[in-house]
Amino acid sequence: MIRKAFCFDRFLLLIGFLLLMGSCNKQRVFDDIQSTGTNGWDVASPLRFSFQIDDTLNSHRFSMHIRNDIDYRYSNLYVFLQTRFPNGNITRDTIECVLAGPDGKWHGRSSGKFREHLITLNPGIRFPLTGIYTIDIEQAMRHQVLIGVTDIGIRIEKNPQ
Repeated sequence: MIRKAFCFDRFLLLIGFLLLMGSCNKQRVFDDIQSTGTNGWDVASPLRFSFQIDDTLNSHRFSMHIRNDIDYRYSNLYVFLQTRFPNGNITRDTIECVLAGPDGKWHGRSSGKFREHLITLNPGIRFPLTGIYTIDIEQAMRHQVLIGVTDIGIRIEKNPQ
């Protein structure tokens, strides 16, 4: 009886190790998701993401995570994306993210009352400098507080060579 329990424990340990190894992605440089707040996303509360870039030669896929609930009233999301480069230079872009089709059907994966979107903003960006980049994302939907968008994130992955 003790031998069977020992084997079962080893089996669980092996399964846990395999899941952990399978979840590692050596191509992923940065992946972080932040909550927009329990009472909505205030226009005065941009979300900040900072990450280190060491590779200026190879291209990267730059994507944005968006999680919304099914009660979100719009089929898209406009955001201001401000990037601070390691040398202090700043760029600012306005981006539209389409979350649903013309028929109102949500894109992305569903999980209960939430929809998760991973939207590629640039499939082949080359970072010009090594160092720490900071990205601020601010909602640009003309509401002081935007209800229904629950989380925003950034993912940066090295493209296969």
